[in-house]
Amino acid sequence: MESPPWSLVDCPPDARRVVRNRKVRLGDVGSSGYLRLDALARYLQDVAADDVDEAGIEGAWVLRRTAVVVKARPKFSDEVEMATFCSGTGSRVAERRTTLSVAGIPFIEAVGLWVFIDRDGRPAELENRFFDVYGASAQERKVRGRLRLPHPPPELVARPWITRASDFDVLGHMNNALAWVMIKDAQHHMVPNARIASALLEYRVPIGPTTEIGVVSELNDDHLAVWITGGSETFVAARLDLNLPAQV
Repeated sequence: MESPPWSLVDCPPDARRVVRNRKVRLGDVGSSGYLRLDALARYLQDVAADDVDEAGIEGAWVLRRTAVVVKARPKFSDEVEMATFCSGTGSRVAERRTTLSVAGIPFIEAVGLWVFIDRDGRPAELENRFFDVYGASAQERKVRGRLRLPHPPPELVARPWITRASDFDVLGHMNNALAWVMIKDAQHHMVPNARIASALLEYRVPIGPTTEIGVVSELNDDHLAVWITGGSETFVAARLDLNLPAQV
């Protein structure tokens, strides 16, 4: 049975685990001085790319789903350690767990599900070479790319969002980090003083350069649902679990 995206499995002692260190720079933080979530998404992309590049795994990967648990946020000039490993596989997907720590204390846990794609941009079977490298850490734990979050209620109205040429990557898709910019903006618009404790994002359909998109959000008790939509498509769906400010 597939484990939920919140399942934080451990890396076996002798399995492949890659560690990188980086300093939180000025361009990574907001006015509060703390690491922004779109910067976190770039950190996760970079350490994942380092791992597969060093392992000699050729091909491209597209993020399908990411789950994040935020215990604390690194701040400007902090030295952050990122430790990552493959925590599960499917026939065409692989799961990656990454821990961000400061001074040896885990601050953020992330679990991403990545789809392996061929040169035509279609999901492709993982090759034997992949399992030779990552089989020990995955421990035959099976994962799938099944979607979990609902579409937005039809009565909700989207706020238009203007994209920029710099938002799109070499695949011609909006980079997944940009979704966090829109989601965080929606959270600030709806509940400006709340803190995101955890989040689940699903990247359903790639966003192209000519796509007109908008942001839909709905507050439900202690969580916020956010969708990035355009026409009849739901491109990204997110659920944010919030720590709300105390009511006086």
